[in-house]
Amino acid sequence: MNNSEIDRTYQTLTDAAIEVLRKNYHPIKHTVGAAVLCASGQIYTGIDVESSGYGVCAEPIALGAALSHGERDILAVVAVCKSESAYTVISPCGNCRQMLLYYAPEADVIYKDANGVTKTKSKNLLPGAYVHSDFDDI
Repeated sequence: MNNSEIDRTYQTLTDAAIEVLRKNYHPIKHTVGAAVLCASGQIYTGIDVESSGYGVCAEPIALGAALSHGERDILAVVAVCKSESAYTVISPCGNCRQMLLYYAPEADVIYKDANGVTKTKSKNLLPGAYVHSDFDDI
């Protein structure tokens, strides 16, 4: 999938992430916005929350909002940050990758890599990850 296809397919989702960050941006406290698309068609958003060096990423905030509303079928996730003159799609951190694997292994994650904006299933973002089934035989 090339960038223009991703832009067309997930533009509304990306716009929602940009909008929540635009409304809440703070150079220290809130620098990332995320959006989660559910099978119901509903989009849930979230921002990162920082406090004295510890914080929670935007992706789990958005996912938590979806789950709190009874959503269980997550289709896609995107996170953005603000650069000097624009909003940029970013790649989820390791903790977010683990969380997405646990809650939405089949969800498309739109992210930026060395080749630009792309997408993959969240289960592909963390090879060799811890999964609950690792302990089924214990």
